[in-house]
Amino acid sequence: MSVLVCTDLDRTLIYSTSALGLDGRPDAGMPRLLCVELYHAAPLSYMTETAARALEALAKVTTLVPTTTRTPEQYARVHLLEKPAPYAICANGGRILVDGVEDLDWSAAVQARAAESGTSLDEVREQLVRVSGPFVLKRREASGLFAYAVVDRKAMPAGWVEDLSGWCAERGWRTSLQGRKVYCLPESLTKAAAAAEVARRAGTQRMLAAGDSLLDTELLEAAHASIRPAHGELHDTGWTSPSTAVTTASGIAAGEEITAWLLDQSVGT
Repeated sequence: MSVLVCTDLDRTLIYSTSALGLDGRPDAGMPRLLCVELYHAAPLSYMTETAARALEALAKVTTLVPTTTRTPEQYARVHLLEKPAPYAICANGGRILVDGVEDLDWSAAVQARAAESGTSLDEVREQLVRVSGPFVLKRREASGLFAYAVVDRKAMPAGWVEDLSGWCAERGWRTSLQGRKVYCLPESLTKAAAAAEVARRAGTQRMLAAGDSLLDTELLEAAHASIRPAHGELHDTGWTSPSTAVTTASGIAAGEEITAWLLDQSVGT
């Protein structure tokens, strides 16, 4: 049976130094790490070498699709495999890349659906400006589809994300807090919809998925089987589903567990 594997990247497969979760381990017992992303010529994101080997094996027996909220430009910095995956889903489903090239028809269709919310990206961006304080370090928009703020979480007022979430929900948008970033996206913009399109094109019969944030919920639920790490937004809210496994480890060790689980599920089908 042909298998499609759609997996989130940040804090699911790949980890920044702040997200490694290796505190408390003796240095001599640390895993070997592989740098898979550079930013301004400096190392940024890592996998364990064991996870990287499992991912290469997974790519040989499935249609492996990196599925991320990153823009195509941000995704291009990540080098997961020796040979790039034939498909990638970026911008939370807003962009599908085929052999590294954006599918413009899909992008146009997504843009049209996003406009149906009745609230424009400009309005959401203006709201972010109105509610920003010193704890908001940066504000950005991504692929002309959604906005996000980089925040100092320790300085962020209690209830700020909840208030923003309420404002967005009334207007057909939703929010997600991932690390230091607070995302505001149209409700129609989902990874699951893009995954279904890739499955149709690839002709796969079974889908596996992995992710750690509320933006991965629909993707995890749409898969025949899925897994999430024991950290991140989904873990903090206690989210689960009958078809979703949870890792025993957290941090980069969870990424290693996720790749092993995906490979085991793929080989066993």
